[in-house]
Order: sequence, then C-alpha cells, then structure tokens
Amino acid sequence: QVQLVETGGGLVQAGGSLRLSCAASVSIFTLNAMGWYRQAPGKQRELVAVISLGGNTNYADSVKGRFTISSDNAKTVYLQMNSLKPEDTAVYYCKARRSLRDYWGQGTQVTVSS
Repeated sequence: QVQLVETGGGLVQAGGSLRLSCAASVSIFTLNAMGWYRQAPGKQRELVAVISLGGNTNYADSVKGRFTISSDNAKTVYLQMNSLKPEDTAVYYCKARRSLRDYWGQGTQVTVSS
C-alpha cells in the first residue's frame, strides 16, 4: 500500500503562487511515477504534471511555463504553481503508480480569485 497526503492548497489571487506538497508513505524510488491531477467542478479529472522515476517530467499544455513538478528524492513531490489563473481553481490530487497500480491522495483545494 502507498499512502499519499497533499498539503499546501488555499486561496490566492490571480497572478499569485502556491506550492503543493505530496508526502508518500514509501520512498519515491519504489514508485514508477508520481503526478498531480486536478478536477474542477463539473469537469473530468485531468493531468497537470508527472515526474518519472528517472526524473523525466511532463506537463499539461495549460500549465507549461507556470507550474513545476519536483521531488526531494526521498518521499515528497512538489508542485510549484506560479502566475495562477482563475481557471486553475480545482481540487488537486497526487497520484503514485507502482507496479501498474495507482494510488491517490485525498486532494487539496486550490482557489484562485480574479
């Protein structure tokens, strides 16, 4: 089992920044990949950013150049979010993949006011 706990969400004005953290119960080196997803009201959950065991990263087009995914090479993955827009408002979820199984955190709310 892999447990994930997200922190760092909150309310911020447009143009502001937030950093989300995802703490895993296991070393991230035992995982194939970790990623951040988000779900806005009435919309499907979508990929925001992902980082693989080898450190490769991938981003949704809507966040490229504004968001950065990184890790501490231990048990935590971060999502640095800059130049936030109202359309970034959503519940942000952390996901870990190990041996073709996905694990999800409980989510953290990010609200960007205009």
